[in-house]
Amino acid sequence: MSNPQHLQYSKEHEWLTAADADGNSTVGITEHAATALGDIVYVQLPAVGDTVTAGETCGELESTKSVSDLYSPASGEVVEVNQDVIDEPALVNSAAFAGGWLFKLKVTEAQADLMSADEYSALTGS
Repeated sequence: MSNPQHLQYSKEHEWLTAADADGNSTVGITEHAATALGDIVYVQLPAVGDTVTAGETCGELESTKSVSDLYSPASGEVVEVNQDVIDEPALVNSAAFAGGWLFKLKVTEAQADLMSADEYSALTGS
């Protein structure tokens, strides 16, 4: 399992991209988290226009094993949700760092304790 170097990671196993040209960052869960959850069968994401707060819950992921809270790695306004993941939650398992992204955010403040890929790998032993 390889954690992409260009992402930042939270201790709750979410990832965050740097802002794009429009000032939006993409949020997802890590491959480590997706593997630990097992087969994801349902996702509840924040709605476009919702404001989320860094480190606070903003949705849920339900798998065949359990229901887990989704935490936002940054504060800001949700500008897009991944409809493909809502329609086919298993995308999170098969492409956690690509097509399985969850939502895009106009970031106002990133979580203070986000980690680099190497720091996250040390945390998870991956």
